[in-house]
Amino acid sequence: MTMPTDSIAFHARLAPHTLAARDLLLGAQWTYAELDALIGRFAALLQARGCVDGERVAVLARNSVWQVALHFACGRVGAIYVPLNWRLSAGELDALLQRAEPRLFLGDDVAAGRGDVVPLIDFIEEANAREPADTAPIPPDRVSLILFTSGTSGQPKGVMLSEQNLQQVAHNFGVTTRVDATSSFLCEAPMFHIIGLVTNVRPVLAVGGSIQVSSGFEPKRTLGWLSDQSLGITHYVGVPQMMQAFRSQPGFDAASLRHLTALVSGGAPHASEDLLGWLDDGIPMVCGFGMSEAGTVFGMSVDCAVIRNKLGAVGISTPAVQTRVVDGDGNDCPAGVPGELLLRGPNLSPGYWRDPQASAEALDEHGWFRSGDIVQRDADGFFWVVDRKKDMFISGGENVYPAEIEAVLAEHPQVRECAVVGIADQQWGEVGYLAIVPTDEAPDLEQIRAYLVERLAKYKVPKHLRVVETLPRTATGKLQKGRLKEALANEA
Repeated sequence: MTMPTDSIAFHARLAPHTLAARDLLLGAQWTYAELDALIGRFAALLQARGCVDGERVAVLARNSVWQVALHFACGRVGAIYVPLNWRLSAGELDALLQRAEPRLFLGDDVAAGRGDVVPLIDFIEEANAREPADTAPIPPDRVSLILFTSGTSGQPKGVMLSEQNLQQVAHNFGVTTRVDATSSFLCEAPMFHIIGLVTNVRPVLAVGGSIQVSSGFEPKRTLGWLSDQSLGITHYVGVPQMMQAFRSQPGFDAASLRHLTALVSGGAPHASEDLLGWLDDGIPMVCGFGMSEAGTVFGMSVDCAVIRNKLGAVGISTPAVQTRVVDGDGNDCPAGVPGELLLRGPNLSPGYWRDPQASAEALDEHGWFRSGDIVQRDADGFFWVVDRKKDMFISGGENVYPAEIEAVLAEHPQVRECAVVGIADQQWGEVGYLAIVPTDEAPDLEQIRAYLVERLAKYKVPKHLRVVETLPRTATGKLQKGRLKEALANEA
């Protein structure tokens, strides 16, 4: 399906006075005409600063309508938007900035103390004094976004996405989740993730609906907004832990949410018991599946009866996404047999930023993207995620890569060798468990924890630390993380 790659400009002509965006904390709102003009002013300032033709614009900030406008502005002038995770440590951010080499680095209060940041508020004020830029059309296959996501090696990889990719992702999500011009998304997932910046934003703005933005998730406040029918919110996307937090709020009343088209749960497996609770309350809790490299891959019906009948399924393949499920030899698996998910389609990333080797290794000889995820499908074409082929685990909706943590500890004087696995946790879904084989010196576990806190984002620091004599290995010396995980899970 062909769609306009600048949906804001399109709807500014089609329905200029329709609400496009609202900042719930500032109390500010923009019609499509006003948002289009804001994007045009941002584009003018980006041009003046030389942020065109593939130059990068990095941003370290909490959610705001300004971020959405800035990303669209980058698309208009040919620049590449690079949102950064404000949960990362200073060292981790420095490494990403070295990779991205941005021409402009903007930030709000979460970037305080960094001397290399231009205050976002200063950029906004300077842009507001300009006339909107008259920009020439940019080829839709030109990259406009880099999302940094660690690989199984623990090294950051920058997923490149073009406006064409993003519009296809918007369509894929929108048609499966009943998004139309009357829809309105409450946007709280962080905008350095594909859910926050793309899934929450692009589908609804592509069809003339609206976004309502807050700085982040707070269960009581968020539940109040979702329940307030005067706001007209229809969709909310979050991780399972966020959805579970709603039900634990004092005085939770499911009836206040029955006007919603859907609550969409992604980023981590969602417990069947919790799903059934929502369905019993008459609220469609939809499970989806996607990734930075491809956006929404599967989409589930928003019909409670279908969700119940296919409980735990992440849905069917979205439009234009080709999927295969293959065994270890690359042969297609029949229905009901797990295998690795392969993908192909116009939503797929063209590759990783300045990493041709990783880009090439991600594809098989026929151009299929190797997801590294193990899935199975039934005879009706519905998919279930069985496992993750990689060692990565998900804690509170954030991907955690054990190799990255293990690499940080490689030079610690008290650690001879170590391994990290993810184990089940009631609050966070999964948390890290670190097994340490010490050197001759007795290890100080709290000192090791502090060592990690200084070098990693807090969500990456393992919750559990344990000293072991040896790590389980095969006869050839390969670490057996499956055995380790079983042993440690019994100790947690």
